[in-house]
Amino acid sequence: MWCKSCNFETTMDQCPVCGTKTVEDIPVEIYWCSTCHIPIIQETNQVDKGHCPICKSSTKYLSTDIRPVFPEERLLLEILLDKKPNSLIGSSVWAENNRYYIDGKSLSLPMTLFQNADTDRIVSLLDANKSNNNYLTFDENIALFCKANQTRLNYLKDEAFNFVKKASQKFDEESIVISFSGGKDSTATAHVVTTALSNPSIVHIFGDTTLEFPTTIEYAKRYREEHPQAIFMTAKNEDQVFSEVCEDIGPPARMMRWCCSMFKTGPITRIINGLYGNQQILTFYGIRKSESVSRSKYNRIEDDAESVKIQQQTVASPIFFWKDIDIWLYLLSEGVDFNEAYRLGYDRVGCWCCPNNNQRAQFLSRIYMPEESKRWRNFLIRFAKDIGKPDAEQYVDSGKWKARQGGNGLKSANDVKIKFTNCTAEDHAKIYRLVRPFDDELVGMFVPFGRIAPELGRKLLHEVVILDMRSRVPIISLQPFSQDGYEHAVKIKTMNVADHDDLQRQIAYQIRKFNACRKCLKCESLCKAGAISVSRDGYFIDPSKCIHCKMCVTAKYLDGGCTMDKYLRTK
Repeated sequence: MWCKSCNFETTMDQCPVCGTKTVEDIPVEIYWCSTCHIPIIQETNQVDKGHCPICKSSTKYLSTDIRPVFPEERLLLEILLDKKPNSLIGSSVWAENNRYYIDGKSLSLPMTLFQNADTDRIVSLLDANKSNNNYLTFDENIALFCKANQTRLNYLKDEAFNFVKKASQKFDEESIVISFSGGKDSTATAHVVTTALSNPSIVHIFGDTTLEFPTTIEYAKRYREEHPQAIFMTAKNEDQVFSEVCEDIGPPARMMRWCCSMFKTGPITRIINGLYGNQQILTFYGIRKSESVSRSKYNRIEDDAESVKIQQQTVASPIFFWKDIDIWLYLLSEGVDFNEAYRLGYDRVGCWCCPNNNQRAQFLSRIYMPEESKRWRNFLIRFAKDIGKPDAEQYVDSGKWKARQGGNGLKSANDVKIKFTNCTAEDHAKIYRLVRPFDDELVGMFVPFGRIAPELGRKLLHEVVILDMRSRVPIISLQPFSQDGYEHAVKIKTMNVADHDDLQRQIAYQIRKFNACRKCLKCESLCKAGAISVSRDGYFIDPSKCIHCKMCVTAKYLDGGCTMDKYLRTK
């Protein structure tokens, strides 16, 4: 165990000095052995730090984390540096972001090199020289790397296996799921979990976002064939087309990644609901704290409603404290197959056009996915012009589109604006603008508030009454209405409640959903009872499943009552 506050190791669950809860995270650094030409992973508090376990030579500090550079990427690096192709074939090459280490010597490549590279020329040189490339020296270096870091590997395996077993104790094996993305982290997680539990038939859920690298789809197929006993489910949104959604609400940005709910979390929720209903399950994820600032704030096990994206899940992360080099040490030592994209130079594998991708990743996609990259850039430029950017190409190529926030310049932004007038004839009644006619879908959105009782409404006015679930007294009245300035409207009156303003605020959230719903599927993932479904037919809340927890109309769990409010709100 490790105390972060006091920066020392202890065998206790709590630090004996400051009382802080200790963690399994033992800080490490990467050193370089110039004799063996390999990196050595050493704990920061290690007594004999600075010596190679194989040759006993002195080592020098290299970095906080690195990854191996496979021969395919090494050839690309040579071309980028205007070196003779395959001239570094006998070298040991490693990398961290855009910094490369060639036989232990650091070389940082500016992002402008990737941005301005002549990709047509590079592709031509890659094709001309790849037949002379080989893995001989690389394989020798990796074998030494794995041998030298065997102690680290043993620690990683023992700790992760024990964590998996402990986390699984309260769950039946039929209620355990592995979230499989096709990336290196989920690959390592899948291997760790199936090995620790000695169970090759665990359910795997692969989220096909429709924006995967071709190599990811190929690897998922290969994984499925190589693990015939695993229950391998593919979650895919068949109702939405990414490019069409982009045309409507704009491309996703770093702070506005609507694509995650719509094309990943939502479809996975549907698979989980289909398999388990509202049963609580344990899902093992390949989340690591070193990936981002936001992930560093996660807990290794999460089941809090505000923290997990899918309410039926308890989420556990066996490799939470692993670094990139730990992942590769495990995969390469254990002989685990992995996504071919890493051989090409990608250091992360998700959606190929993700706004979180850096210039180097975009450069790689221009080489290996040229047609898709051209179409995406053309769309971004056209979008930039449509929202009034004066220099659209600069806006796109500099990556400023990734920092976009809100719906400025988008026609669809009007749909999240709640427009209403207070009724002058009745107290606690508001007349809300609708973007389409009052219908059963709107009425169904009021299931969380109570029992829908159309039989109690005034038939000539097409009124629908909502009854409180406990007292059975009317609390809401819905009535289609005609209002100057509104093509479509509904009058909503609250009654027999202590706080009319609070209830009207929650009601306004449902009005916003009705007007702005783009079928992002966030509501499906939020509902722990599995009562909400969103399809081509519309938004539906099953009265027989709804437990009236009101999470779907509470800002604490859903800002603005609707995810689209976050993406389309204008300044």
